[in-house]
Amino acid sequence: MVRLMRVVVAITGASGAAHGKRLLEELKKQKVETHLIISEAGTQVIQHELNASKKEIELLATRAYDVNDLSGQLVSGSFPIDAMVVIPCSMKTLAGIANGFSTNLILRAADVALKEKRKLILVPRETPLSVVHLRNMLQLAKQGVIILPAMPGFYHHPTTIKSLIDFVVGRVMDALGIETDLYERWKG
Repeated sequence: MVRLMRVVVAITGASGAAHGKRLLEELKKQKVETHLIISEAGTQVIQHELNASKKEIELLATRAYDVNDLSGQLVSGSFPIDAMVVIPCSMKTLAGIANGFSTNLILRAADVALKEKRKLILVPRETPLSVVHLRNMLQLAKQGVIILPAMPGFYHHPTTIKSLIDFVVGRVMDALGIETDLYERWKG
């Protein structure tokens, strides 16, 4: 039996909730099974930046989970996933992942992805970066985590905010191994 690609998506309290929403839209379009977790701070950012409710974003996912539920299938390595994406990834969440501090479902699901050697993509959205931030990113990169900062390119001459968001989300789709035409690729 062939199953759909299965991706855990987490939205945390960093600015950039539009990236998480857009990724969910694209994964849904590609018929990818998505398991969504939104942190409490992520809910606030969604309301502030997108003028949307948590429920509206959850409707884009195949299944949504409460961030404080540590009893569901995502806490176990026996539940197969293909990848996990934290988009946007707050420095608090990044530090928790880097140091094995699994106090909520996002951190535990990432911990499981690490221990099971599954693809883990973090999309930090913070500037400037401190030595602590960089050290945590390096520690995770050494474990095979893909650190994909929300840094759009400009070689494609973007004219809208959507094209900047699509560039970052397109790079996430590339990292997931999913074909996309969200952004114009460099042609030299």
